[in-house]
Amino acid sequence: MSDLTATLVGMTAPVRANARPGATPEAPTSLSTVVGLVKGWVERCGWVWVEAQVIELRRRAAPTQFLTLRDTSNQTSATITCPAAVLDAAGPVTEGMTVLARLHPRVWADRASLSFECSQLRIAGEGQLLAQLEALKRKLAAEGLFDPRRKVPLPVLPRGIGLITGADSAAERDVVTNVRLRWPQAVIITRHVLVQGPECAGQVMRALAELDADPAVDVIVIARGGGALEDLLPFSDEGLVRAVAACRTPVVSAIGHEVDTPIIDLAADLRASTPTDAAKRIVPDAAVERQGLAAATDALGRAISRRLDIEQRRLDDLRSRPVLRNPSATLIPHEQALATARLRLSAAIQIALRDQQARLDRASAALRTLSPQATLERGYAIVTSKDAVLTDASAVGAGDHIDVRLARGGFGATIDGAAAASPPKATRTRAKTATGKTAAASSRKPAADKKG
Repeated sequence: MSDLTATLVGMTAPVRANARPGATPEAPTSLSTVVGLVKGWVERCGWVWVEAQVIELRRRAAPTQFLTLRDTSNQTSATITCPAAVLDAAGPVTEGMTVLARLHPRVWADRASLSFECSQLRIAGEGQLLAQLEALKRKLAAEGLFDPRRKVPLPVLPRGIGLITGADSAAERDVVTNVRLRWPQAVIITRHVLVQGPECAGQVMRALAELDADPAVDVIVIARGGGALEDLLPFSDEGLVRAVAACRTPVVSAIGHEVDTPIIDLAADLRASTPTDAAKRIVPDAAVERQGLAAATDALGRAISRRLDIEQRRLDDLRSRPVLRNPSATLIPHEQALATARLRLSAAIQIALRDQQARLDRASAALRTLSPQATLERGYAIVTSKDAVLTDASAVGAGDHIDVRLARGGFGATIDGAAAASPPKATRTRAKTATGKTAAASSRKPAADKKG
């Protein structure tokens, strides 16, 4: 019998003389003793694996983490202490997830509380599968496969639509029917594949490569109806996700329903919530486009009419102005001003010319008065010898040639005799004219002042 069992039995046994401590009110035992005994008995229990649901998890920057587990079939719950390394190794554990935990009970003596230490933690069932998918997401995201900058915009109106789906499936009918309703002339190129099972991912990748190589295909839709997580697993296959990310043609993922999010949704250029939604996203609605075109045409016609009305009013306003009704009318004042200016200019020119003519006449008269020609007109002559004007008779001698210039014409002469020392008497010289005849000249004054 253990100490704890013996103590508890002793507490409930009939009161006897010399009773053990804690057996009677007269011989009570301490609370710490009882808690210590319970602690020793509980902590002698071995490690045990349990399945439970995580109902509370608050991570903190510490080596030990605390979480609360609850039984999957009733409301029994317990506090768990778990090393951070163990929790991280289990994967992305979240609240609401079912886990398998290897526990060992522990009693905190200071407050007599029971908790469990966790040495191993695993995500159970579907949770484990989700943890694996989450790890794959993190890996592919780190490589940049989900980067929005890699995504290619869809064409406004594709020439050809590639459809990868199951044969005679509801997803195929939804896509084809809605595409035809929206755009009857749409060309759909379908490739039937398995949409679940181990062969699904490989067939989808081959169909994807074939449609991506077809130049007539402008957009590719991968469509499948809803299903369980295991049924949709092929659309989270790493190889298929990489193939979708590497596809040059825009890819639309239409897998399952709104709540289904296979990894292919993250790598596709566009995620559609359902196959029907995919059909609405890849082609425009012809009826809506016709209405929009008609509305745009009406709006354009109204805009043109308004603009024409505005321009017509502007033109009418311009035409109503006097300058356009009689363009020459604006020139009349300028023409009159020009005529007046011309008259003033002509009068000013005449006055200026008369003034200048008078000044010229006065200058000419003064010039004539001072001119040697006027002296010659009074009977004087200019005598030169060797291109020099003679002013002294002694400058020439007998036989020298001289030139005599008169008011009108001139002649040459030869000195017959030497000039007198003074001119009291006239000295007669014989001059030879330009015609070769001999002429007698009276030298009454120096040659430069002789009168001819």
